[in-house]
Order: sequence, then C-alpha cells, then structure tokens
Amino acid sequence: MELLLVAILVALLVGGFVWWRREQAAREARSLADVRADAQRWYERLGGQVMNLHGDAPAVRQALVDAAERYNAAGSQLEQAGTVQQYRLARETALEGLAYARAARVALGLDPGPELPPLAAAQGAGELTKERQVQVQGQTFKAGPQPGQDTPYYYPGGRYQGRPVPAGWYSTPWWKTALGAGAGVLGGLLIADALFSPAFADPGYGYEAGYQEGFGDGADYGDQGDAGDQGVGDQGADYGDQGDVGGADQAADFGGGDFGGGDFGGGDFGGGDW
Repeated sequence: MELLLVAILVALLVGGFVWWRREQAAREARSLADVRADAQRWYERLGGQVMNLHGDAPAVRQALVDAAERYNAAGSQLEQAGTVQQYRLARETALEGLAYARAARVALGLDPGPELPPLAAAQGAGELTKERQVQVQGQTFKAGPQPGQDTPYYYPGGRYQGRPVPAGWYSTPWWKTALGAGAGVLGGLLIADALFSPAFADPGYGYEAGYQEGFGDGADYGDQGDAGDQGVGDQGADYGDQGDVGGADQAADFGGGDFGGGDFGGGDFGGGDW
C-alpha cells in the first residue's frame, strides 16, 4: 500500500513537472512570436518610407541614406534572429531608421507623421533647441534643431564616449569620423565639449543658462507597455557595432562609444557634468 502511494505521488510530481515545462515552452513561444511580429511591423513600415521618400536637398538625401542603412541592417538582423533579445535589437534598428525617415520628411516640408516609440539609445540625450556654432582645431562646427544648408546631418540622439549627444541637425557627422583611437577620439571629445558646453562655447554663460537656452529635456521613458518595448533599455550592452550599415550611431554599444555631450536636457545634464 505504501509503495502504491509513493508511486502515485511520484507520478503526480512527474506529471506536474511535464505540464509546467510545456506551459513554460508555450509562454516562451508566444513571447517570441509577439516580439518577432512587432519587429517585422516596424521593419516593413521603414521599408515603405525608404521606397516612397525622395529629395535632392542634402539634408533629405543624407537622412534617407541613413534610413536605408538601418533598413538593410534590420533586415539582416531579422533573418538571423532566433531569440527575444535579437528580435528586440532588430526592432530598435528599424525604429532608428524610422527616426531618420521622419527627419527626411521634416527636411522635405512634409508632416513628420505620428511620434515613434523612444529609442533606447537616445534615452536622456535630449534635443537641440537653438543653433550653435563653434571653432575646434581651426574648423567650424554647427548644430541646430532644424535642417539647413549648413546642417544636413541628422542624429536622433545617443552617446559618444558615454556622453549624451542631443537629437538635432549637425554640419558634419563628427561622431562617425571620431570612431578610431587616439587623435580621432580626442577630436570628437573636443567637438562635443565645444558644442555642448556653454563654458567652452559661450564665454560668460553658466551651465544653467546654456541649458535653458540651448537644449531640451531628455524624456523619461519609463515602461513602454507593449511586448516589443519590454527590455529595450537592456539592449545597449548587446547591440555591438553596426558600422555604417545600421546602428553605428547608437549609444552604449549601439555604436555607443559614438557620442558625447554636455549640459543639454536629460540625464545628468543641465548642471554641467563635465
């Protein structure tokens, strides 16, 4: 009798474990399907923008080149993805491409369309709210909130050497040319210091004055809500260098050594962190 009870107990335990494993596998499969569908949705939306937008202005052409690079990169990531995290990374790349496509629409004078989910790489970076012009090592660098003949390079916000760079339009993509070691990195840091530090760029201004007049607040994104948004903030360390085929301009390791910045809105800035 005791042996029978033990056998029944063991059978119940084994059955319960098998049921639990099946339920867990089913939940994981549903989660994977959700994030795959979400990433695919943003990727297809980006493809439509890339194919339908055209323009000859430098700002439009450059933004569309960056959008197309992200489209190609996101497609490659989707083909190789097999985990929730990998699909989330593909989604982030597609969203960055859509940010560039949105900038192209602005440069074309079109309605930019609905707001996009915030980029994980741009969290806390803020955005430019006034034009700035500085001299660094004999070269002139400009930045501003709107596209122009002198500022044709859009950047959706991110970090360079751990320092935030706000979203806006720039005269040159200095974050790309400063990816190397040694003098390249030093040059990039000097440009970032000059553009984003009132103490450097605008003698007589304090950090707080420069913050109020030059940069907008970074957003506090909080929880994203949908399945595709969950865990996006954890992507930085895994994103890796995407080069110029999509993602090199992202922060942390989303190309994350790419950006720097001073006291512009978001995160630790506005008080002058450096």
